[in-house]
Amino acid sequence: MSGSGRLRDYGDAAGFVQGAIAAFLLLFVAATPSFAETRTIVAYGDSLMAGYQLKPGEGFAPQLEKALRAKGISARVVSGAVSGDTTAAGKARVAWVLGGMKTKPDLVILGLGANDMLRGLPPAQARANLDAMIADFKKRGSKVLVAGMLAAPNLGKAYATEFNGMYPALARKHAVPLYPFFMKGVVANKALLLGDGMHPNPAGVSVIVKGILPSVEAALR
Repeated sequence: MSGSGRLRDYGDAAGFVQGAIAAFLLLFVAATPSFAETRTIVAYGDSLMAGYQLKPGEGFAPQLEKALRAKGISARVVSGAVSGDTTAAGKARVAWVLGGMKTKPDLVILGLGANDMLRGLPPAQARANLDAMIADFKKRGSKVLVAGMLAAPNLGKAYATEFNGMYPALARKHAVPLYPFFMKGVVANKALLLGDGMHPNPAGVSVIVKGILPSVEAALR
């Protein structure tokens, strides 16, 4: 075979290999969950999510967005958290918050109830409000990740049992994922809390984000 023939054969073989690689990549992309598009997440809670007394970039929403992007997931995390909010207040502003967004959220992280507990409000009331919010978010086309809370021991065993149990019960009812305790690894750890002993400092928020991140990734899929 002439030199020109060998060159032509090599070119044909190279073209075949390139085509095969391209076909494989297309098949791989089609079979793999895609995070190429930017996902919108709303952190819907109270001061624990709102970055109470923290500087810009130190709160839950910005730290979670940064952590997701570090994992290769294009995400925009919007803070829908308001310090002092009870479940009743959160329920009352769902339409206002989501109605003001240009696109519906892909995921809502619902973390309310701590202020109901601190005020000693009936768990049944908080449960009804959370129930309504989950239903409302789902009706609007958003996935929901429930971020649970735990009652303070001084409220008594009966209160704690009812309060703590409402989060897994609601997650089961609505078939949505549950992250059992939003403040896991942070509560009662002075090194991770502000001077008030209740709210997470930047390092505390980092621990919260690290803990909830796998649940957020799974919920996005």
